[in-house]
Amino acid sequence: MTLALDHLAIAAATLGEGTAWVEMALGAPLAQGGHHAHMGTHNRLLNLGELYLEVIAIDPTAPKPASPRWFDLDRFRGPPRLTHWVCRTDDLDAALASAPKGAGAATDLSRGDFRWRFAVPATGCLPFDDCFPALIQWQGDRHPAPALPDHGIRLQRLEITHPAASALRSALAGQPADPRVRLLTGPCRSLRATFSTPHGTRVLT
Repeated sequence: MTLALDHLAIAAATLGEGTAWVEMALGAPLAQGGHHAHMGTHNRLLNLGELYLEVIAIDPTAPKPASPRWFDLDRFRGPPRLTHWVCRTDDLDAALASAPKGAGAATDLSRGDFRWRFAVPATGCLPFDDCFPALIQWQGDRHPAPALPDHGIRLQRLEITHPAASALRSALAGQPADPRVRLLTGPCRSLRATFSTPHGTRVLT
């Protein structure tokens, strides 16, 4: 399984609330994203260089899907927060074959001109209390990051803390080979991202 860090997901009760929180925290406007009809969600995006940050929420104008929404959004409560990390692969089927049970089923999705396959978990929740990365395979050569305005914000470090961090590390088999990603053992599950910005170092949790 070869994985690369692709993007970070901020879940929010509403898209407006999540957008305002990230813009205040990082000091940059988010770009328009779009709607995911299959999942009943919508998003806004922020360029992080070769990566991007996504604020995602349930779309109140969309029909409720027949199955649980991705990123466990059906059970999301509270203020906006960093809830997931997403890794890309060039072979989603192979990545899922070696992933822990519950990592999801490959699903063909699209938004505008973007096409991708995404591992959607049947319960909406990923292994290791959502600390295992969501898996994505982009179709073609289009990726959201290059199309987004660049405000000079870059990810410095992503810390993923879980009581079973050693088992999570084994499940990932050393992937992604990215020095910014750190798996830490702690009493509670948490994600913490540190960014360099034109306004100094900023942190989202």
